[in-house]
Amino acid sequence: MRIDPAGWPFVTVPLAPAAALALAGGRARLAAAPLLALSAYMTLFFRDPERRCDAEPPGPDDVLSPADGVVMVAGEPQEGVAPEPAPDGGWQQVSVFLSVVDVHVNRAPYRGEVVESSYQKGSFLAAYRKESAHRNERSELWLRDGDRTVVFRQLVGVLARRIVTRTGVGDRLETGERMGLMKFGSRMDVFLPRSCTITVSTGQRVRGGETVIARWPAAG
Repeated sequence: MRIDPAGWPFVTVPLAPAAALALAGGRARLAAAPLLALSAYMTLFFRDPERRCDAEPPGPDDVLSPADGVVMVAGEPQEGVAPEPAPDGGWQQVSVFLSVVDVHVNRAPYRGEVVESSYQKGSFLAAYRKESAHRNERSELWLRDGDRTVVFRQLVGVLARRIVTRTGVGDRLETGERMGLMKFGSRMDVFLPRSCTITVSTGQRVRGGETVIARWPAAG
């Protein structure tokens, strides 16, 4: 199983005391079990499975889910306390909530050059709360491909304390390409122009790099 590089410290650190306790024998071996279980969970959490987009190029008009999870918002940008969490302009929004058992490797929802990138520290509200869109730690990227622009955000919740973003201004991403990671319970917001057709609904489970969440109108 492939593990994201950011996960190896979390996987390996519990193993050293677990090994020492196991070698001590007797009742100490029982204390090793929780540490082994923790290491196994971290292996599960930081897993990085291959997805369909890794083998087959997505359709040129397809926008893919950037993460595994459940769709919280699909349509009009969510209402929240000021300031309005959506970027300026007319947008549709798709938000995906990741639980602590979902794959947390993030993927680009669409292809294009990263033309804007920003990071904001914040409080750590539960990622499913509306206020989290503008009060939590977040990273925001703007992707542009010709006249097509997609904005997406990594947001972390009460259990998360770090966003990993492995791209920046000037980089070019392909649809479904790995671009980062969010540690523990988190959320992804994708903002799309109104010309796109959203193809998912609230409550639907999606898979990063596989589920088509929206489509651009066919070129021409």
